[in-house]
Amino acid sequence: MYTATILAGGRGRRLGGVSKALLSVGERRIIDRQLTTLRSVVDHVAIVTNDHMHYVDLGVPVWPDALPGTGPLGGILTALLNATTSQVLVVAGDMPFLNTRVLAHLLEAGRRVDVAIPCTGDGLHPLCASWGSGCISPIRRQIDAGMLKVVEILPKLNVHEVTSEEILALDPENTALFNVNTPEDHARARALAERHDAHR
Repeated sequence: MYTATILAGGRGRRLGGVSKALLSVGERRIIDRQLTTLRSVVDHVAIVTNDHMHYVDLGVPVWPDALPGTGPLGGILTALLNATTSQVLVVAGDMPFLNTRVLAHLLEAGRRVDVAIPCTGDGLHPLCASWGSGCISPIRRQIDAGMLKVVEILPKLNVHEVTSEEILALDPENTALFNVNTPEDHARARALAERHDAHR
C-alpha cells in the first residue's frame, strides 16, 4: 500500500501569484493531470495545502500544513504525519508530466531506505521522491533547529539516489521531472503537452 501527496501550497510569484497546480497545461490543469497519473500508481492520493477551497471538489483528502510557514520540508512532514502507509510519494504541485514508470521505480527503490530521490544533472529532486515514515523525527528536529531547506535533511537519512540513466530509461521524453516556475516554463509546458498528449 502506498500514498502519494501533492504539495500545492506554493504561490507562483513569477506567474502572477496563482497556485501553480491550478495552471492549465494542454486541456487540463496541472493538478488534474497529476491526480490521473498518481491514481494509477498508488492506493491513496492527498493534497497538502492551506488553500482548501481550491481543491475540495477533487475527491481526495486535503491536508493543511502541520507547521505553517515551514515550506516544502513542512509539507513533507505533513504528508508523512497524515498518511496511513509507511511510504509516501511526494511530488510538487508544479510538475505536469509525471511518469507512472518513474514513480513506480521510486516507490520500489524506497522500500528499504528512508528516501529514494532522483539525482540528475540538475541536482537532487526531493519533491519528486519516495519518503518513509522514519523521516518524521529527523524532519521535526531539523525544523525545530530552523533549518528548512529540504536538502539539508538528506545527510541525516538513509538515501538512495536514482540516477539520470535510470530516469531516462523509464522516461525517454525526459519530461517527468519538468516543473513550471516561470512564464517561459509555462509556455514550454503547453508546447510539450501538445506532443505529450498526442501519444496517449
